[in-house]
Amino acid sequence: MTKLSSFEEIIAWQKARELNTLIYTITNLDNKFSKDFGLCNRIRKSGISISSNITEGFERETTKEFIRFLYIAKASAIEFRSQLYLTFDLNLFQLKNLNTLH
Repeated sequence: MTKLSSFEEIIAWQKARELNTLIYTITNLDNKFSKDFGLCNRIRKSGISISSNITEGFERETTKEFIRFLYIAKASAIEFRSQLYLTFDLNLFQLKNLNTLH
């Protein structure tokens, strides 16, 4: 197995970065969504938490800590997913956007 030299090499972090860019783009473009500040802010924060926990775990420099933070990132991803369903249920998202993010 190849040792990673930076968190930027982690594919999950790369995907989380793409997710964050996409959710910010969608929430900035959709006036109805951006007006729901609480939900908009929460879904953005949970997305950011995914990439942040991957990064923090990697920088802890022990396998045990890295794995622990990957579990935290996974929990943030589930929180994000749940919030996506709520945005869809409230008609804040179009189905095509939900399928892009899911």
